[in-house]
Amino acid sequence: MSSHGQSRRHAQIAADLRRRIAAGEFPPGTKLPPYQELCTTYRAATDTIRSAIAALKADGLVQAIPKVGVIVRKSAQRRRIERGNAVARDHLGYIFGGAFEPGEPWDVHDLPRGAGPHRTRLPVPTDIAERLQVEPGAEVLRRRRVTSPAGEPPFQLTDTWIHPDAVADVPQVAERETGPGGYLDRLEEAGHGPMSWTEYTRTRMPERDEAKTLHIATSLAVLELTRVGTSARTGQPIEVAVCVIPGDRVEIVTELTRARSARWPVKPAAKT
Repeated sequence: MSSHGQSRRHAQIAADLRRRIAAGEFPPGTKLPPYQELCTTYRAATDTIRSAIAALKADGLVQAIPKVGVIVRKSAQRRRIERGNAVARDHLGYIFGGAFEPGEPWDVHDLPRGAGPHRTRLPVPTDIAERLQVEPGAEVLRRRRVTSPAGEPPFQLTDTWIHPDAVADVPQVAERETGPGGYLDRLEEAGHGPMSWTEYTRTRMPERDEAKTLHIATSLAVLELTRVGTSARTGQPIEVAVCVIPGDRVEIVTELTRARSARWPVKPAAKT
């Protein structure tokens, strides 16, 4: 079979497996049939079945678990993130246009083996070093947290890197419990407030440890929201928070407004 024919065949098989999953033939938490059985069912080669399963992984429909098999993932609600330039606040602290519903409880998840501790000092990655304006590889405090709406699988992995000078100012930011309002309130109380923030958004493929922590395949793209917090006292960045969300769990919503040039009704162009 030609490469084009193989591509079309694995797409057909993936589409049929999606249909069977949607119909409830393979409920969430159950295993798909073994590869050999799927080869027989679809009269296809192992490589074709493997490509079809990879497509399902990329859609977030299934997850391969070593020594267990290919498991159908529980479908979770795709959440809307409304992006704007307003920073809100509730009784827990600042809210940066997240996917939270008012009063909704969220769970904090344990980190899997290999994901590193919740709080540690690590050589800072180059991209974070540039945003934090420190030397690449310098030891920087990282706070790691995995959260989700109550009862749902991990929704977001957030790594917060705090400038060494800020940690020296406020040693409490390195502790597990930082008090009401979290580490941001402690930084502002120490003289860095009112802080200002800039956010950067991009999509990318997850790192292996990120995929493991979020229970997704490395072939499923993630949304990365990077927020840089700047001190009002020094005018320099003092914290960088990187939030990683599986691409099948979220959509960004922005309300569009008309500029003056787009007013309705459209005025006819002046004749020359």
